[in-house]
Amino acid sequence: MWFSAIKLALNAGSHIYKKRQETKMAMADAQHMHAAKMARGEEAYQGKLLEARQNDYKDEVVLAILTLPILVLAWGVWSDDPAAMEKIKIFFEHFSALPSWFTNLWILVCASIFGIKGTQIFRNGGKK
Repeated sequence: MWFSAIKLALNAGSHIYKKRQETKMAMADAQHMHAAKMARGEEAYQGKLLEARQNDYKDEVVLAILTLPILVLAWGVWSDDPAAMEKIKIFFEHFSALPSWFTNLWILVCASIFGIKGTQIFRNGGKK
């Protein structure tokens, strides 16, 4: 029984190692093909795009904006001010009543800033 479990584990490990090596080789081939296309002038250098993105503060600004409602909620709870909590409650009621096209657009913008493809929102009609 133990021998078959060890054999299975070794087979799985060797398979995973083999696939990782194949992936590394495929990535090296893709990198080589991209470099060859750049050398022929068929494709533009994309390294500058990555370098420009590293100095971009859009991500931090969007993250701060998305964090604000959580901070406002926390302040309302910890302040023990009933008037503040009532205003926060009204804000979130209005916020939840926003049209789906607006919330979908906002999600797409945030997703694109963080490099996530958010087109599934429109494919699924906004439904989960």
